[in-house]
Amino acid sequence: MTDLVFLATEGPGAPAPDHGTPDPAKLIAGGHATTTWNAWEGEDGRLHCGIWAAEPGKVAIDYTEWEFCHIIDGRAVLTNEAGRSWTVRAGDAFVIPPGFRGTWETVDPLRKHYVILLPRG
Repeated sequence: MTDLVFLATEGPGAPAPDHGTPDPAKLIAGGHATTTWNAWEGEDGRLHCGIWAAEPGKVAIDYTEWEFCHIIDGRAVLTNEAGRSWTVRAGDAFVIPPGFRGTWETVDPLRKHYVILLPRG
């Protein structure tokens, strides 16, 4: 039997939170402390989904994976290496493709649903 997997940060069945800080070499501004509740992993460890939260700060990003994001709360500005920026806020959903390079700036404390597909090999 296969059950549904619910994404939650508290209550029965919620995964333990994983607290993190960015690599100092990638931190541009602020602290950008993060918390991840990884609710599910599959496809031989390549597929991950859950809830991610971040405090204000700005970091350099370089995606090798696909990521679907749905912003629950907060606001961020993503800027690609060509200088184009997108402001995302609660209710927005988007995909970051492999090869996206630039910055992620969490402007207001943020929480998002995520689904990440890592590359093969």
